[in-house]
Amino acid sequence: MPGFEAVSVMELWERGKLDLEAPVQKYCPAFPQKESPITTRELMGHLGGIRHYKTNPQEDLEGGNTKHFDNGIEAGLKFFENDPLVAQPGTHFHYSTQGYTLVGCAIEGASGEKYTDYVRESVFAPAGMVRTQADNRFAIIQYRTRFYSKDESGAVVNADFLDSSYKVPGGGWLSSAEDMARFEVAMLNDKLVKRATRDIMWTPQKPSDGSADVYGLGWGTGSMSGVLRVGHSGAQQGCSTSIILAPDKGAGVVVLINMDDVDASGLAAELLRIVLGLPAEAPAK
Repeated sequence: MPGFEAVSVMELWERGKLDLEAPVQKYCPAFPQKESPITTRELMGHLGGIRHYKTNPQEDLEGGNTKHFDNGIEAGLKFFENDPLVAQPGTHFHYSTQGYTLVGCAIEGASGEKYTDYVRESVFAPAGMVRTQADNRFAIIQYRTRFYSKDESGAVVNADFLDSSYKVPGGGWLSSAEDMARFEVAMLNDKLVKRATRDIMWTPQKPSDGSADVYGLGWGTGSMSGVLRVGHSGAQQGCSTSIILAPDKGAGVVVLINMDDVDASGLAAELLRIVLGLPAEAPAK
């Protein structure tokens, strides 16, 4: 989840170890120079111009990757490091899981630690997230779920296989609803970063082309019946997820579903309305 990476980056920023406005190569020299500098702030806000998955199924070895990588950050960079930018950095929102692999590389460079180790120490440990770990298909992981899809007839089938070791920062963590709730509590109680830092993460960025943008740094923002909400959704083979917080109300909801193409975000929003005692959303006309 990008929120984990955003918290890790901002914790490094608080300690003066990472400059959000510096070119990302300051912390990730393995990433080649592009036609324009890219900052960690831009990457966190999906303004870095890094592409998402390839759209041609014949070329897409990313969204459906089946190869395991022990050096996930290094291997993940190789998927896109030589590709041209899709937009001038800072100009336009373009969601990119690949961009968060680059954020992971910056975390390694700024912290001097392996990416997964640093996130575990700076986020999971202080939040009490004892069951959250990087997915590894070779490991015996207690309570690991099976992942499902539905075929064209609507029958439940096993989901296509995915090895996410190449993109842990953007979609390779395994967690539980209980652990994600602990993450929400830690965020609401300022246990991971300062309140002012949290507010920076939860402030929408401003693309220079003037286009509308509700994404902050690793978190989406919005409102529900006038109540501020922040969160993130996610989906890939065999899973649909959503995390939503209402920080001004001290409330949050987590939905983790072990099936793809399910509206986890819609369910999370309905649950949050119930928790906050808000009226149901009027149906679209």
